[in-house]
Amino acid sequence: MIKAVIFDLDNTLVDFMAMKRQAVDAAILAMIDAGLDLTYEEARQQVDTIYSERGIEFQKVFDELLYNIFNKVDYKILSAGVIAYRRAREAALVPYPHVTQTLVGLLKMDIRLAVVSDAPGPEAWLRLTYMGFHHIFDHVITFDDTRQRKPSPAPFECALSLLGVRPVEALMVGDWEERDMVGAAKLGMKTAFARYGDTFGTVETHADYELDDILQLLDIVRKENSPS
Repeated sequence: MIKAVIFDLDNTLVDFMAMKRQAVDAAILAMIDAGLDLTYEEARQQVDTIYSERGIEFQKVFDELLYNIFNKVDYKILSAGVIAYRRAREAALVPYPHVTQTLVGLLKMDIRLAVVSDAPGPEAWLRLTYMGFHHIFDHVITFDDTRQRKPSPAPFECALSLLGVRPVEALMVGDWEERDMVGAAKLGMKTAFARYGDTFGTVETHADYELDDILQLLDIVRKENSPS
């Protein structure tokens, strides 16, 4: 009996990588227009290098880019980049097709909902709020809550405890085989791999179910909860 569904956030509810590309591209073009003396390709390469070294959630990427070039932060250029990034991010932060329909459908089935994300708390909440999902989930667990990333059991255990369900009563939905599927399965949770959000070309998902469309989740829950 499935009583709760736990979702990863990025590349499961929202196409995070597409959003990131659009926002960074807008920022680079705005900074060049404001006086950054680099080609788009040069700037993009340096930004990608900073993200690879600092992590994709690094919040001072444009500050570091400018410091590497000028040995200081030019706030005229920085502000142009930050504003363009935020505007493009807001425009690109839309859920995958059928996400809203699926969440509403699960709520109608009296399924409790949670998010378990490795993103920092402020960033996770901003993304959820941009999409209007901040009132939908019973609980949102981020890296800031446990200081551990999936596949550590801590984030999953935190979600299960807050939801008040046993592992066998919960279904984990995510796009990362090692972190989402294996991590949840080790605790005894059912798993559904978000094939539509896979950015790794995953072949073996080790999941109980695979989703080409998140809407398939409704039939999966109905199947799991149907009388034997």
